[in-house]
Amino acid sequence: MKLWQKNTASLKEVEQFTVGKDREFDLLLAPFDILGNIAHAKMLATVGLLTHEEAELLTKELREIYKTTQPAGTEATHSPLTTHHSPFTIHDNIEDVHSQVEFLLTEKLGDIGKKIHSARSRNDQVLVDVKLFLRSEIEKTVSSIQSFFELLVTKSEQFKNDLLPGYTHLQLAMPSSFGLWLGAYAESLTDDATVLKAAYDVVNKNPLGSAAGYGSSFPINRTLTTKLLGFADLNYNVVYAQMGRGKAERIVAQALANVADTLARLSMDACLYLNQNFGFISFPAELTTGSSIMPHKKNPDVFELIRSYCNRIKALPNEITMMTTNLPSGYHRDLQLLKEHLFPAFETLRSCIDMAGLMLSNMEVKKNILQDEKYKYLFSVEEVNKLVLEGLPFRDAYKKVGLDIEAGEFTYSTDVQHTHEGSIGNLQNEAIKLSMQRIIASFDFSTYHKAIDHLLGK
Repeated sequence: MKLWQKNTASLKEVEQFTVGKDREFDLLLAPFDILGNIAHAKMLATVGLLTHEEAELLTKELREIYKTTQPAGTEATHSPLTTHHSPFTIHDNIEDVHSQVEFLLTEKLGDIGKKIHSARSRNDQVLVDVKLFLRSEIEKTVSSIQSFFELLVTKSEQFKNDLLPGYTHLQLAMPSSFGLWLGAYAESLTDDATVLKAAYDVVNKNPLGSAAGYGSSFPINRTLTTKLLGFADLNYNVVYAQMGRGKAERIVAQALANVADTLARLSMDACLYLNQNFGFISFPAELTTGSSIMPHKKNPDVFELIRSYCNRIKALPNEITMMTTNLPSGYHRDLQLLKEHLFPAFETLRSCIDMAGLMLSNMEVKKNILQDEKYKYLFSVEEVNKLVLEGLPFRDAYKKVGLDIEAGEFTYSTDVQHTHEGSIGNLQNEAIKLSMQRIIASFDFSTYHKAIDHLLGK
């Protein structure tokens, strides 16, 4: 069954090609499609396109269908789910989730079920489904980021007194510390969360009622469906609501790519630091892998895979950009394929965050690394600064220490006294934590939770 089909059937090959994997990914959208239907039915009753009795029947049946989109044995929630483990299915002869839900309503309620499609198109149905899905996936991702952030800060404090070589150009540069290193990635996540909040603000706007992209002659109330679905605002212009598909996905993908970049860089550091030529960190044997030929190997496979998965996510914004290049305004079937690329990225990224957290939770750091004489030139700047504090001009102090190094007469102390904000001795982790707390609070997920709970009759 196809909502658009009249009397002419598509060639089987055309049907298979155009549907592609859409039905598979539509299962992920099923709970959100039903929520959109409930809001739409309630709105239709307020403008006279449904009676209140019809809207109540539709709402009751939709809530029952919603329960089938949840994994067996669980209570209905408004979180996104791996719905292919739920009782809800799309029948083989039905094209998509929208048709399946309408079919179930019509099967149970007859002609009343057919009325649910009044004043909208599959275009704005999938738009609102995707927006609701992305909104909920962002929330889950924020939760993962927050947990990993807290771990980084905890570990930063734990290892703040353990010095570590700092590098520029992969050459020895200046003293760092494990606290400074881990805290850097914690603060990186605050910027990543800020960008994710911007993506969330783009996603959290209601496109429902834009129909095929040009609005409706019915006197629908789009402000009401915005409130019912817990959106912060409308996509006001109906043409832009449709144009926003592809753009919203690209913006979200860029936000995910930023988080992925942070993880990939951290993973590269960990791979280097675990290398025997560095030997700065170690992990329990069960968290590393061996070699089929070399019995001494402890390979950082987890970090290598995190790096690769995250680099693939970093390519996602460009993939979406290229898939939507040169599209004029209005709907185009190209947009269907975006789901295949974007939807799995959320679970992949969260899996990478979880695995990075597992590794760092079990990381051991080598003590007294900088006592090794091979790191002595890390302290050259410290010695220059001591001379400056004694009154010598910086350029003269720099020259003196440089000449001492060339003459093999350089002497140094491993005692490091850095006190300014964000330095080895003043990590500012509390300030970084406050920054992240403000960002997390700004998402205000509770507002949409209340709206969805109300739609579900909780």
